[in-house]
Formats: sequence, structure tokens, C-alpha cells
Amino acid sequence: MQAESQRPSKLRFFLDRKLALMLALGFSSGLPFLLVFSTQSAWLREVGVSKEHIGLMSWVALAYSFKFLWAPLLDRYDAPLLGRWLGRRRGWMALTQVGVALCLAAMAFGDPANNLPYTIVFAFALGFCAATQDIIIDGWRIAIAPPEQQGEMSAASQVGYKFAILCAGAGALYLAQFVSWRAAYLAMACLMIVGLGASVLAPEPKAHIVVRPGGHLDALAAYADPLRDFFSRNGRFALLFLALLAIYRLPDFVSGVMANPLYIDLGFSKAEIANVTKLFGFWVGLGGIFAGGIAVTRFGLMPSLLIGGIAASASHLSLAALAATGADIKMLTLAVCVENFAGGFAGTALIAFMSSLTSPLYAAAQYALLSSLYALPGKILGGFSGFAVAAFGYPAFFVATSCIGIPVALICLAVWRVQARQAASEQQPEPA
Repeated sequence: MQAESQRPSKLRFFLDRKLALMLALGFSSGLPFLLVFSTQSAWLREVGVSKEHIGLMSWVALAYSFKFLWAPLLDRYDAPLLGRWLGRRRGWMALTQVGVALCLAAMAFGDPANNLPYTIVFAFALGFCAATQDIIIDGWRIAIAPPEQQGEMSAASQVGYKFAILCAGAGALYLAQFVSWRAAYLAMACLMIVGLGASVLAPEPKAHIVVRPGGHLDALAAYADPLRDFFSRNGRFALLFLALLAIYRLPDFVSGVMANPLYIDLGFSKAEIANVTKLFGFWVGLGGIFAGGIAVTRFGLMPSLLIGGIAASASHLSLAALAATGADIKMLTLAVCVENFAGGFAGTALIAFMSSLTSPLYAAAQYALLSSLYALPGKILGGFSGFAVAAFGYPAFFVATSCIGIPVALICLAVWRVQARQAASEQQPEPA
């Protein structure tokens, strides 16, 4: 034990078994996301599905925003069949990963140009399985590692997630370009073996909630207690904090649905889109994540949150410029760099803000609630993005999404002021 404690932290990061498993589970968590969202929109547009229908199809990812509805139940009940063999959390992880793989394989054999309802059904199923997988992986991470190791576990998860995004983005587009969309989705289904293997090898957390007779009342408390705690701690400012979460990434979710259709309509090939947006953009996005982390540490949470919100919204002006310029690979590269860096920076600041609002006692349920809320409005409005583009054109659409940054900045300033007052009041000595 002493030798392990003296081991350099960077070396321990790569040798710790739990961190290695977290890396694989983060990969499994990130793999389905683009396949039910951005990458799928490129497939749909290429085969001639209208922009209006593509926008509406973005609603299949709403399961990520409503996952808080069933998250407490996963803490209390075992998974069917696999729960008895693997344990509660590992059983749910394995079951959802099998579900993701089967949905991806089913979508691979779809024909969205001639049978769009088939694709919609399995896309909805994929969104549900993927969102449920996220819930249980977050729960495993919180339960298996002590608080002082949660930072490293989160970092490992994000690294795995980013590499999964690379595979589901660039990898899937390359396979679609040089083989077929069917091969791309079948290959992604096979990659779920990474997460499934990690679920089988992972240790099962020992602490579980035991449901006694009359357990339905206990399940109701699982929903009520985290909400009661959140509102009691934040008082009358709770709604202000929730409003900031709801609007902060709204521009990215609304505009993200139309980014790939823009690239396709401008005439870029799938290989060009993959090279710039997925490979090059991947490293730029990582730079934004690291910059956001440094900014939060050095300048504080609220200044970083404000800068990230403004930058992420303003970055859409580069997409408007690309739409107005046409198929210019240099302009595409610039737009992707600006948007990915700003998005990575803003995402890091937002995660830190959500974590600051979460109580350690109800970390899993409250984080599921907050992470669902921040994506819900954008995904709902994103469903209408195709109609907006059809009515006003790409340049006007992306200018409009950038203007959402104005209320984002105003609410950030209001929250900053509230938190400054709270911090000042906590530092005042109590009267004798």
C-alpha cells in the first residue's frame, strides 16, 4: 500500500484497475451519442431525408434529458436476468450495453430513404438504452471510488468518451464513405464489446439500497428526497440556477442538428467532414476542455462560466460565415476550430457548475436531474431547427442561435452576483 501511495500520480493513472475500467466504460457511454444524433443526421441528409424531418429526428435523443425519471429505480432494483449473476450495477450496465449493440445492428439494416419509421423506432430505442447506460455508469463511478479519487475517475471517463466520439464520428463517416452506412453501424455495434467486457470485469459496489416490504413508498422517497434537498439548500435562488442550466448550452443543441446537413448541402464529402470535424476538431475540442479546466482553477467558476457561455454562442457566427462563403475547406476548418474549442471550454465550466450544485448525499439522482435539464430545452427546440433553416436559410439560422448568448450572459451575471452574496454572508462572523 505504501509503495502504491508513493507511485507517481501520472503512472498510477494508467495502472489503477478502476481507472482503466472507467476509461472503457466512458468509451461505451460516448459511443452511441453521435450515432443517434450528429452522425445519423449526415446519413439521413445524404439519402434525401428533408431538413424538417432531420430536425424532428433529433428528438430521439430526448431520453438523455428525461433519464432522471427512471434513474432512482436503477439504484433500488436489480436488472432482469443479469442482476443475479453480475450484481445490481454491473447487471444494469451489461444489459443496457447489449441493448445498445442490438439497436445499432438493427439500425444498420434500416433504409431511411424508403422506410423512415423503422429507423425512428430503433433510434428511439437506442436513445433509451444509451441514456440508461449513462445513469448506471455514473452510479458505478460514484459508488466504487472514494471522493478523493472522483476527479481521476471523471477524467478517465471523459477521455474514454472523447475517443468514442472520435470513433462514432470520424470512424463511422470513413466507413460510410468507403464501404457503406450499414458497415459503419455494424462496426459501432461490435465496439460495444469494450464496455461489455469492462462491465464483466468491474468490481460490484458492496453498498446497495435494500427494498423492504412496502418498497413502493421507499421508491417514492427516492424521487422526493433529492428534490427536497436541492431546493432547501438553494432556497429562492434554485429556479435561477435551473434557468441558467436550461439555457446555457441551448445554442449548441439547436445548431448542432443542422451542422452536418450544412456541410453536406455545401458539397463537402464525408471524408472531408470526418477529417476536419472529427479528427482535427477532436484535438481542438480537447484543448478547449483543458483550457476550461485551467480557467476554472485559476480564475474561478463563475468568470469561466460567463466566458464559456458567451464564447460558445458567438462561435456559431463562424458557421454562419461558412454558410455564406460556400464550400471553402479553410473556412470549414476555421469554423470547426472556433466551435469545438469554445464548446469544450463551456462544457467543462458547466460540469463544474453542476457539480457545485450537487449534494454528496444525493449525487447520482441530482446529477442525473441537472444533466437532463441542461439538455432538454435545446433538444426540444432542435426538433424545429430544420423548419427554421428551410424558412430563413443557414446564415440567418446560425446568427439567430448565436444571439441566444445574450440571455445566457445576463443570467450568468445574475447567478454570479447571487453566489458572491452567499459567499460573503457565509464568511461573516456570527454575532456573539
